[in-house]
Amino acid sequence: VDVEITSWPTPTRPPLGRVIEVLGDPDDFGVDVEMMIRKHQLPRIFPDNVLAEARSVAHLDLDEVATRHDFRSLPIVTIDGETARDFDDAVLVTEHDGGFELQVHIADVAEYVRASTDLDLEARLRGTSVYFPDRAIPMLPQELSSGICSLRPGEDRLVLSCIMQLDSDARIQSYEITEGVIRSAARMTYTEVHAILEGDPE
Repeated sequence: VDVEITSWPTPTRPPLGRVIEVLGDPDDFGVDVEMMIRKHQLPRIFPDNVLAEARSVAHLDLDEVATRHDFRSLPIVTIDGETARDFDDAVLVTEHDGGFELQVHIADVAEYVRASTDLDLEARLRGTSVYFPDRAIPMLPQELSSGICSLRPGEDRLVLSCIMQLDSDARIQSYEITEGVIRSAARMTYTEVHAILEGDPE
């Protein structure tokens, strides 16, 4: 249980308190996570003003898209674990004479979270997303973390892109950083990519 102490212990009296919330039996699935969330006072709920701001900015601005480098026709993919819930980076490697081009595209969160806004202040307070085996406590509301800032397959997303030219030993020869827009071709997993690299035809 989650308990609020109403009377602290003394040498002659135990502490007293009131039960705020029943979390469940200690052996129940997920109760250990609930205990850790409360023990470390992790912020589980976003304030109304932060949620309102997230909903107001969580859309793709077509005027902004028109100003960016357009990578949407390329077979760019995300690669994450099987249980990943948000996809914030994507890659493409192409081979050319004497080396490779490596593209790395990172979700452009700064386009939606402006400095000193309610979203920014809440994200600073949280510091990072916290991941548990069965859930995550995100740094940003779901409208952003799993929505417009998640590089989901088949959906246009704003990114910051680094385009690197590599030699045959994968040493960086040159690079360019640009604002871009992508449309991920697939959500791949480490297991799938490993199978491809091992030559598994399926």
